[in-house]
Amino acid sequence: MPFVKRKTASAFRKAHRYLGIFLGIQFLMWTISGMYFSWTDIDEIHGDHFRKAHVHPASFSNLAGISEVAPALEVNSLQLKDIAGEPYYWVNEEFLVHARTGSQKQEISKEEAVEIAEKYMLESLSVSGIERITSTGNHHEYRGGSLPSYVISYAGSENIKAYVSAQDGTFRSLRHRDWRWFDFLWMTHTMDYETRDDFNTFILRAFSLLGLITVLSGFLLWFISSPTMMKLFGKKGKRRTRGKKRRG
Repeated sequence: MPFVKRKTASAFRKAHRYLGIFLGIQFLMWTISGMYFSWTDIDEIHGDHFRKAHVHPASFSNLAGISEVAPALEVNSLQLKDIAGEPYYWVNEEFLVHARTGSQKQEISKEEAVEIAEKYMLESLSVSGIERITSTGNHHEYRGGSLPSYVISYAGSENIKAYVSAQDGTFRSLRHRDWRWFDFLWMTHTMDYETRDDFNTFILRAFSLLGLITVLSGFLLWFISSPTMMKLFGKKGKRRTRGKKRRG
């Protein structure tokens, strides 16, 4: 007799088969996404090849201090910024004050956003549209970014978009076709279908545990189905049985 009953071995095979079918798609996505990550250049994913290699910071002279141009303001934080070639103070992370005239502005214009983007993007790219956005969902490519912001779109099959903060004129991020593929595959790899960055989701833990069980069940199935193991353990079982009969 085999050292494992046929009914038990059949149950193991069936469990292993159904686990493999259930987990197969996710295993495939883990493999495909892992191959994609290992074969792609992360700098290209970031879109560095669409940006200028060197962005020269603007230099300004003969600027008045914030206390001169806006003496009534209570200043907690201050940063000098280049807004389309004009010097502005970013005050208290709330509003912009022109460093020469003292005029305040709550946010930049569309035209200024395009000029700021042009400072960072390659000159060969052609702007095809601009949009002001005030909200983004969990699956938006600009999720977590500063709002409101301007989205500058560029012509071409890469579907390039640059994001510039409407509040302080900061060039925030660059998105394109390959980045979106990377983001989708990263989502399937981490199995975080909301923020993409959480490795502690219940679904990932569950699939990882089931994957381990599937692998172990495969080893167990080989073990109980191996002719060598069956002969080895079968003979031991017979020897023990004969010994008992002799002692009886």
